[in-house]
Formats: sequence, structure tokens, C-alpha cells
Amino acid sequence: MNKKILKIRKELDKLDNYFLDLIKKRTKLVDQVLSNKKYKKDIIDQKRINIILKNIRKKSIRKKIDPKITNKIWISMIRAYIDYEFREFKKK
Repeated sequence: MNKKILKIRKELDKLDNYFLDLIKKRTKLVDQVLSNKKYKKDIIDQKRINIILKNIRKKSIRKKIDPKITNKIWISMIRAYIDYEFREFKKK
């Protein structure tokens, strides 16, 4: 394996660890939001989802990031958290 690739992969691993820390923080915030939701129907807020995706698209373009990448990441993250909220709601 090319030394340069190994070095870059090491940097990617560091970033992945940072992402995990951010996901942990985000999950705690989602828990706080969920604890304030009274009904299961409150879990999916399509209006909020649309606003988030629109803002991520704008910010991606501004930061010169391919908006197709960030859109797929955010849609995936939103779906994962919706699934998480439904699982956690049952436990309340």
C-alpha cells in the first residue's frame, strides 16, 4: 500500500472519531427535543426537514462542497434519527 494513501487514511480515521463525538452530542440534543414531544406524530416534522435540507444545500454551495454529497448525508442522518426517536418514544 502506498505510504501517502496510508497517511491520508490515518487522517480520515481521525476525522471519523471527531464525527463520532459530534454524533454523540447531536444525539443528546435529539434526546432533549424528544423528551418535549408529547405524541408520536410530532416526531416527523416535514417542514423542519425541508428547511434543514434547503439550508444545508445553500451552505454546501457557499463552502464549495458538492451539495449532492451533503444532501445524501443529511437525508440519511435525518432518517436515522427519526428511526431512533420512534424507538426511544416507545420507552417513554
